[in-house]
Amino acid sequence: FFMGDHFRGDGGDKMPVKFGPAGVPLSCKGRTIVEGMDDIIALGLETMEAQTVRMIQPQHFEQYWQAGVLAEKTGFEMNIHGPYYSELLGGRVELGRSLAKIETTLQAARTINARHITLHTGHYGETGRGRETNETVANVFASVVDRLEAIWHDEEDEFPVFPWIKSGTPSKIGIETSGRQELWGSLEEVLEVVNHVEGTIPVLNMAHIHARGHGSMRTSEDYGELFDQVRETIGTKEFYCHFSGVDHRGGNAQFYTQIKKSDLNFEPLAEFIVEDGGWLDITLISDSPLLEHDAMYMLQSIEKSRHKQIERKAREDRRRALALQTGASVEDLKAREAEQAALRTGQKAPETSPEPAPEPAAEAESVPEPQEAPKNAASKTKKASKAKATKKQEKAEDDVFDFEEDDDDLF
Repeated sequence: FFMGDHFRGDGGDKMPVKFGPAGVPLSCKGRTIVEGMDDIIALGLETMEAQTVRMIQPQHFEQYWQAGVLAEKTGFEMNIHGPYYSELLGGRVELGRSLAKIETTLQAARTINARHITLHTGHYGETGRGRETNETVANVFASVVDRLEAIWHDEEDEFPVFPWIKSGTPSKIGIETSGRQELWGSLEEVLEVVNHVEGTIPVLNMAHIHARGHGSMRTSEDYGELFDQVRETIGTKEFYCHFSGVDHRGGNAQFYTQIKKSDLNFEPLAEFIVEDGGWLDITLISDSPLLEHDAMYMLQSIEKSRHKQIERKAREDRRRALALQTGASVEDLKAREAEQAALRTGQKAPETSPEPAPEPAAEAESVPEPQEAPKNAASKTKKASKAKATKKQEKAEDDVFDFEEDDDDLF
């Protein structure tokens, strides 16, 4: 099962979903981006995000160019993450330093043939939250987009080493949602800026959104509301997302965790993508400490949700066919299936049911004499086998101790 094979949602539309890790896979013996791409492709994944969270050294550009060539030839989706520490709302010095780091990231993005460039904004400035701050952020990112356009379409650069420059379009500037209250980047803030700055996209970091919302992403409906909000605000069907487990307290992300050790589960998102996400074109990057392992886990979760959907549709088709043959309603057939399933899973249920209990009681009241016979027989049996009674007492005592042990486990 490869994510390159686009499977379909309920609407019948193609639903491209690409998975990949944030960085070179942990299992990769080599540590270069090209070697990481080889391992990612071998796993059946289709994308990655190169991590340049600090400064990029000049000697790295050779491997970036090799990765760009490989991405162009194979159709592999390459992305890049800019500097982690950024202060776009800081003073003149902080802003200048941040833009210098971003400039290097933009150059690397062209070299590596990146489709998306993920950038952070940083702490709220002196103006705090509000429209004025959002306008400042929008102006900064508008200048970043202009600079990327200039780098991408440099007329003086005649070297034919970047074929994707001539045939492709510039990278999209991704503005990432933040996971802490003191950092600019709530979902609403990001969408407002993206809506006003052409060439930018929101980077939906699900762990950050979940943490900032005090554990808000719990069900498939939560994800449906999130994607609908983005679509209605900026009118897009293409989504670039990060996913991992997260430890969070008080509306703030503390650190990333593997998905299975977090209250942020991937299954609800997988269910939404399969059941209602036929209109999505989505890239999911694993930020988990397990990187490619959790990327594979997400891929397998999508596959399981897809199989459940197929099985459910097969049952519905079978019910409709039987309804036409027998004249029964689909609801009646569904109810019968539920009864049969209950019988298969709990055949002893009728014996323990409280409803038949009144009948023996009535017989005991109407015929009291036969009731004594079992008692006499029982007393004779007790006299004949005292050892059995002793064993029963021992068993009962054992049960009591077993209960106490279980009770201790509760603490």
